[in-house]
Amino acid sequence: MRRRDGDTEPSGTVRRLHVVTRLGVLGGTFDPVHHGHLVVAVDVRAALDLDEVLLVPAGDPWQKRGRVVASAEDRARMTECAVASIDGLSVSRVEVERPAASVTADTLEALAAPDRELFLVLGADAAANMPTWRRLEDTRHLATVVVVERDGEHADPPGPGWSWTHVRVPRLEISSSDIRDRIAAGRPVDGLVPPATLTYLREHDLYTFGR
Repeated sequence: MRRRDGDTEPSGTVRRLHVVTRLGVLGGTFDPVHHGHLVVAVDVRAALDLDEVLLVPAGDPWQKRGRVVASAEDRARMTECAVASIDGLSVSRVEVERPAASVTADTLEALAAPDRELFLVLGADAAANMPTWRRLEDTRHLATVVVVERDGEHADPPGPGWSWTHVRVPRLEISSSDIRDRIAAGRPVDGLVPPATLTYLREHDLYTFGR
């Protein structure tokens, strides 16, 4: 998506966000996106009274190289299908269109705007992995970190000076890897992924591995 006159968002933001002051940012490979991702986004938006939550598919997830199956374009399209009918959720292609590796601090800087507060939404496992991130110290000053926790999960900040909060979400036993395995084996995934996403991945023969 190209930026139009008057737009202030980076190329790839599906809905115009010039009036958004409290913006959630939920990144991921979304390979594929599933209902668990959507529940997190909806619950965090409600819990923190956010104007919008952006799902940001990773273009080149450098920590998962070799493990991502679908192309960045397909993952972005599937995510756009998933959120199209959900109020308060949208998709940014800012990382998909970036020629370099996906780095959280770069993305937050691209989404920043005057009078806007950013909320970086992470799972407890991703939060625990933060010490391995590139530009970690820059990230600390760019957003409030929102750790979504399920039963038995918890993560603390990687050091002092972080704006940090927690949101409890239900545990849904859904994973992208399991969905890929089920599709490859010819098993149904209805009910695990949004219907529009399911239509897209079937039309584009994703995850079948030549079955």
